Amino acid sequence: MTQSEHLSSYPVKVPHLSSRAGVFIALLVIGVWSTSLILLLLVDVSKLNFFNILLALFWQTFLFTGLFITAHDAMHGVVLPGNSNINHLIGSISLTLYGCLPYKELLKKHHVHHRHPASQTDPDFHDGKHKNFFAWYFHFMKGYFNWQQILTLMIIYNIANYVLHIPQANLNYFWVIPSLLSSVQLFYFGTYLTHKEPEGGYSEPHRAQTIANPMWWSFITCYHFGYHEEHHQYPHLPWWKLPSAYKLRFTN
Repeated sequence: MTQSEHLSSYPVKVPHLSSRAGVFIALLVIGVWSTSLILLLLVDVSKLNFFNILLALFWQTFLFTGLFITAHDAMHGVVLPGNSNINHLIGSISLTLYGCLPYKELLKKHHVHHRHPASQTDPDFHDGKHKNFFAWYFHFMKGYFNWQQILTLMIIYNIANYVLHIPQANLNYFWVIPSLLSSVQLFYFGTYLTHKEPEGGYSEPHRAQTIANPMWWSFITCYHFGYHEEHHQYPHLPWWKLPSAYKLRFTN
């Protein structure tokens, strides 16, 4: 189904997708993440108090999550609608920066996820045995990380530490820990809460449910990915349009 077909199936008029907005927001996320990481890797951690370090750590976690969400939008072709090359380029850059993740492999898995959500065919779903949060999370992560990627990240870490002389504290606080916390954040708000089987079983074909938090909290937690039923029903809406899609369900 094409983007126009997806949008025309919407029960009300969907706001026009601006190609400029998609590219601007994607580049903004990448730019802010890059600038923030560089500055934090150069800062003297010994001069920061615990609160400052914690604040910077969670800020970087939020930006790491933004990288993945940007790559996710690229997979759906909404970073620059109609230009698959730019979408795939920005998606590849975002996932490489996020954790040396292979874009093409994740692209295939994500489309399988949308075709068979919350099923044994879904690569993001549990295997029927690992249903609790922690077991499902580790099962989920095994499907996206392999030893080659981990080895690559270890090499980058050691080059940054021993060649570029970036202190381990900076690398750990502002690169390693935020990236790990981001994976937990993405899984919890984008997969576990939204796709776990509700009491009484699934009641709609997308097997997804919306976590309708206040707008500001929805953005902070996972870039509005709590509006997950809307995302699965209209996957060609970018993340910042999902709250509007949710509101339209109850105003028309």
